[in-house]
Amino acid sequence: MEELNEFEELSELLDAKKYTRLRQRLAEENDADVAAFLESLEEKEDLLKVFRILPKSQAANVFSYLDVDNQHFVIMTLSDKDAAGIIDNLQADDATDLLEEMPANIVKKLLANASQETRRDVNHLLRYPDDSAGSIMTVEYVDLKEDYTVKDALERIRKVGVDSETINICYVLDNERRLVGTVALRYLLIKDLDDVVGDFMHENVISLHTLMDQEEVARQFQKYGFTSMPVVDNENRLVGIITVDDIMDIMEEEATEDFEKMAAIVPTDKPYMKEGVFETWKKRIPWLLLLMISATFTGGIITSFEDSLSSCVVLTAFIPMLMDSGGNAGGQANVSVIRSLSLNEIGIGDIFRVIWKEARVAVVCGATLAVINFAKLMIFDKVGLQVAIVVCLTLLTTITVAKIVGCILPMLAKQFGFDPAVMASPFITTIVDAISLLVYFSFATSILHI
Repeated sequence: MEELNEFEELSELLDAKKYTRLRQRLAEENDADVAAFLESLEEKEDLLKVFRILPKSQAANVFSYLDVDNQHFVIMTLSDKDAAGIIDNLQADDATDLLEEMPANIVKKLLANASQETRRDVNHLLRYPDDSAGSIMTVEYVDLKEDYTVKDALERIRKVGVDSETINICYVLDNERRLVGTVALRYLLIKDLDDVVGDFMHENVISLHTLMDQEEVARQFQKYGFTSMPVVDNENRLVGIITVDDIMDIMEEEATEDFEKMAAIVPTDKPYMKEGVFETWKKRIPWLLLLMISATFTGGIITSFEDSLSSCVVLTAFIPMLMDSGGNAGGQANVSVIRSLSLNEIGIGDIFRVIWKEARVAVVCGATLAVINFAKLMIFDKVGLQVAIVVCLTLLTTITVAKIVGCILPMLAKQFGFDPAVMASPFITTIVDAISLLVYFSFATSILHI
C-alpha cells in the first residue's frame, strides 16, 4: 500500500475515533512509518492523542524517529512518570541527545523520575565534549568475558541482548574491563557449547577513543566498513559502542554544516522551515557584513585608478569578466582542496605538492582562456592590440593567483585549527577580486601608459 493511501486509512480511523482499531493498525506498522504519520497530522493535539494510544513497547521507538520539535512537545505534555518512561526506553545516546536540547529544570525533573540505570548512562555521556566519540556512543552493548564458554556467552546474550544496540558483534573484556577482542554472533552459533570464547575471538580490535572528533569517527567507519565500533578510554577500557546509524546522522550533520559555511552562513541545527526569519537573519548577516566591508577595498582600488579608466574607458567593460573568472577559478581549487582535506586525502604536509599541482593547472587553464579571449577581443570586440594584451595577461595572472590562493587558504585554516570550509568561495572571491584589479591596472598603466 502506498504511503499516502496508508496515511489516509489511519487518518480515517482517527477521525472516526476508532482508537482500538487504530492502535492495532499502528502496531503492525514500522516505527519510522508511524512517526511519519504522526508528523503528517496538522493538529498537535492529534499527534499527542495518537502517541498516547501506542503500546508502551512501541512508543519509545516511534519517539526516537520524531523530529526534535515534536519530541519536545510530547515530553513537555506527558506526565512526569510517562515522560520518564519514554526516557528509560530510549537508547542512552538518543536520550542524551534529547536532554541536551531541553531546559535544565526539565532535565532535572525527567532524570529524577527516570531509572537509576538511565541516570547513570545519561550522566556518563553528558560528561564528554560535544562532537566527540564519547558524546555519540551508546552504552547498550553485549560484553563477554574471555573465559566464558559458548554456552555462557549465549546465556549472556539472551539476558542483555534485548536492550542492546546490536548483538551481531560481542565485545570480549578481561577482568579489568579492558577490551581484548571481539566475537561475531555467527561464530558463537556454530561453535561447540564447551568452547572458550578467548580461544577463537578476534584479537586485532580496531577501536575509537572517547575524545576522538566525530568527523574522524565517520572516516574510520568509512575506511573499515564496520557496522559498529567499540569506544575505549585512555586505559583501553570499553565504555561504549558507536553504530553505523549514528554515523549516517553525523555525516548528514557535518555535510550540512560545511555547505552552510561554504555559503557564508553561520551553521544551524534547525530545519529550514522551522527557523524563524529573525534567527535566519542572525545566521547570515555576520558574513554578509564582513564580505561587504572587505568588498569596499575593491571599490577603493577602482576609485584610485579613476584617471586611468577615464583615459581608456574600454577597460571598464572587462572588469566583471576578470573578477568573475578569478572567483570561479579560486572556487574550483578551494572546493577540491576542502573535500580532500575532509576525506583525509591530503594534509598540511602536502601543501607544496598541492600548490605545484594547482599552479600547473592554473597556467594551462589561464592560457586556454587567454587565447580564446584574445581571439574574441580582436575579432568580435575589435579592441586595440595593446588592450587585448592587457586583458589576456591579466586573465592568465588572475587565474593562476586565484587557484593558488584557493588551495592555500583552506590548508592554512586546517593547520591553525579552523574549519577549512570557512575559507570557501565567498571569502576567496573577495580576495581574488582585489588582486585581479590590482594586476589589471598594473598591466594597463605599464603597457598602455595611462
